Amino acid sequence: MGKIAFIFPGQGAQYPGMGKEIHEAFPVAREVFDRASAVLGYDMAKVCFQGTEEDLRQTEITQPAILTVSYAMARVLLEKGVRPGALAGLSLGEYSALVLGGALSFDEALGVVVRRGKIMQEEVPAGRGMMAAILGLENHLVETACQSASSWGIVEPVNYNCPGQLVIAGEVEAVTKGMEIAKSLGAKKTVALKVSAPFHTSLLAGAGEKLRGVLEQVVIKPLEIPVINNVAAQENRSPEDTFEKLVQQVYRPVLWEDSVNYLIEEGFDTFIEVGPSRSLSNFVKRISKEVTVLNVEDLKSLHKTIEALGGAHES
Repeated sequence: MGKIAFIFPGQGAQYPGMGKEIHEAFPVAREVFDRASAVLGYDMAKVCFQGTEEDLRQTEITQPAILTVSYAMARVLLEKGVRPGALAGLSLGEYSALVLGGALSFDEALGVVVRRGKIMQEEVPAGRGMMAAILGLENHLVETACQSASSWGIVEPVNYNCPGQLVIAGEVEAVTKGMEIAKSLGAKKTVALKVSAPFHTSLLAGAGEKLRGVLEQVVIKPLEIPVINNVAAQENRSPEDTFEKLVQQVYRPVLWEDSVNYLIEEGFDTFIEVGPSRSLSNFVKRISKEVTVLNVEDLKSLHKTIEALGGAHES
């Protein structure tokens, strides 16, 4: 194994029971959950382990819950001697990366993502926006579909996940038209996503400015571990850079494929997805066949990852 990068999932990765096995097995994980409960004023373990899918779909709960589970699992990996040389996260997952990287305290990050969730949710009235995944079509053709559909309203490419998968978002009529045009251009499939707002579009520019006010109330420190941001798919250079990229992230596209390729170009050949689900693992496998992809979301995947790394490992 060579250089290790931890990658953290975003909203949509949640599911009832996430983190339960790790919580039961490791005191350091329980400390993270207990801290989240103390900061937020409700039992985070109960929410994650006993909450329904509907409970976990509420944005102001989803975001701190995924952050808590991901950070708890990362702390377990550190305890096991697995040290990442770089970090990245998709959308919300970037906050998990910034906490582990030392830019944000866990307590402050929890408060920010609760506010972030509410701000993003409230910026666009319910029913006005939607998101859709376009599968099996080259990026430039998806971009063409969005341009062609723009006379019906705002529709933009927002999540560049991996080759053959690009998410578009915007106003309902325009996105629906964009899906039709993408199909006519050769898309294998289009899938409307079960989300409540058109995240990462220009429709949320106002939400970005509201988030700026929230971020001004926290302390962003220099990174101890490099974090690759979503907005530019580059390493954050300073606390000021981290701040601006978090503001922009709300209304600008997520350049996930470019972020992974940046890490590969920097010599990272082992990617560990840390947190619920395996969506990012699948994206990385589509981006490169040459890298090792592992994940940690329960005891089985933790043991498999530690074994694959040959026990404790430092990048």
